[in-house]
Amino acid sequence: MIRDDRPAHQRVDLDRTEALRLLGSVSMGRIVFTRQALPTVRPVNHVLDGGDIVIRTPEGSSLTSRTQQGDDSGVVVAYEADAIDPDTHLGWSVVATGYARLVTDPGELIRIRALLKPWAACPTTDHAVRIRPDLITGVLLTVRKKAPENI
Repeated sequence: MIRDDRPAHQRVDLDRTEALRLLGSVSMGRIVFTRQALPTVRPVNHVLDGGDIVIRTPEGSSLTSRTQQGDDSGVVVAYEADAIDPDTHLGWSVVATGYARLVTDPGELIRIRALLKPWAACPTTDHAVRIRPDLITGVLLTVRKKAPENI
């Protein structure tokens, strides 16, 4: 009998299409941006809109202020979402990196407000940020298939 000493789990890289599909299957994630030249992470809810990630932000938040200060290309951010079982450690994780811009068109803001309700009560969550992902990486954490036993 040959023993298989490999770990029981394996990591499988996902293509962009599958990573975006999984990202769209959940409503919560974490946005990473810089604040005073240091990385800052905030939990937010999101919706996918034409391949972009859209989140809502309150007036005066660090992210709202940061995107208002950005130039025409926006500010660099990362967005991460996952669904990983705490007991089995199986699931997936997706990270999208790209440029975030404050949504300023009144008609688009009305449409986004109808698509995405804030996850936490905040009366001033009137702003929206659109993230256009340039780089999307994802991994599937799954059970490794057992090697066939030699007879």
